[in-house]
Amino acid sequence: MRYMLQAALLLVAAAPTYAAEPSGCDKFAWPLTAEQRLLGEAQAAPSGELDRDTEKAVAVKLSLLAEAGLPMAPERPPQKTPALAGFLRFGKGGSHLYKVSLSDGAWIDLVQDGHYLKPTAFTGATDCPHLRKSVKFEIGPNPFVLQISGAPASGIAIVVTPAE
Repeated sequence: MRYMLQAALLLVAAAPTYAAEPSGCDKFAWPLTAEQRLLGEAQAAPSGELDRDTEKAVAVKLSLLAEAGLPMAPERPPQKTPALAGFLRFGKGGSHLYKVSLSDGAWIDLVQDGHYLKPTAFTGATDCPHLRKSVKFEIGPNPFVLQISGAPASGIAIVVTPAE
């Protein structure tokens, strides 16, 4: 009983370290005003490869993970049920640091040359119209696939923009 009480006290003491993400559009770690506007104007994603440098947001229809046909399994198993997923293909371009910004919370995998790219930075906030999170990736010149999984709804808006 004593050990259970000690464990409960440790959990209560640690609770402040698990604070929720900040709320409001001014809480992102880097400026995202342009991305917020673009995500609010998202158009249906065209078929085929997209140009990573158009700076236009696209709306992606998502389906059940088992039916989405992702090129690679998500690096992290989806936390939500049903697990919704989708992907976009991007063509060749320059090697740059890019921001991938989403209208809703979801897991992002960037796959290039058969490997997952690791994010270099992340920011997120709740209660910001059209914008929920942004992740920075160093993307090489070869084509890449942007996979989304674990989204809360059957559609999501995505924009890829150069990062500072």
